[in-house]
Amino acid sequence: REVFVEVPDVKWSDVGGLEDIKEEMKEAVEWPLKYSDLFKKAGTNPPKGILLHGVPGTGKTLLCKAIATESGVNFISVKGPSLVSKYVGESEKAIREVFKIAKQASPTILFFDEIDSVVPRRGSSSTDAHVTERVISQFLTEMDGIEELKGVVVLAATNRLDMVDPAILRS
Repeated sequence: REVFVEVPDVKWSDVGGLEDIKEEMKEAVEWPLKYSDLFKKAGTNPPKGILLHGVPGTGKTLLCKAIATESGVNFISVKGPSLVSKYVGESEKAIREVFKIAKQASPTILFFDEIDSVVPRRGSSSTDAHVTERVISQFLTEMDGIEELKGVVVLAATNRLDMVDPAILRS
């Protein structure tokens, strides 16, 4: 598994419509990355992550690429199913590595496409190894753990919001 850090070439002008969503993405993602010192002085904490959901083809991935380009920060795109492994501990290790690379390349937007395959609803699969629980725990630890995500914003997209674990949906 290789993770590529890139800056996409999608601009806001490439995204048709969605003006309200573009403005919200600018305020929630671009401003905290560009003006982090102002947020620090104001004593506010910007969101660590944003989950985009909707039917396929509505521009979720395009929005994430555009915000990375317009922010001028690194962009790491991870296809959800590529992190899942049949070997014990490999999926958790893959999640740790992705977050480690994102922290090293900060400021970074870390984008998980098809997040429902990485963090499905607990108890929904009938595996004996409890892989799902361990992967969700690792993901939550990376997001909210002791080590702070400085300069990393996590974006995720799914078209199956009902399949995503509720712990991921909390604020």
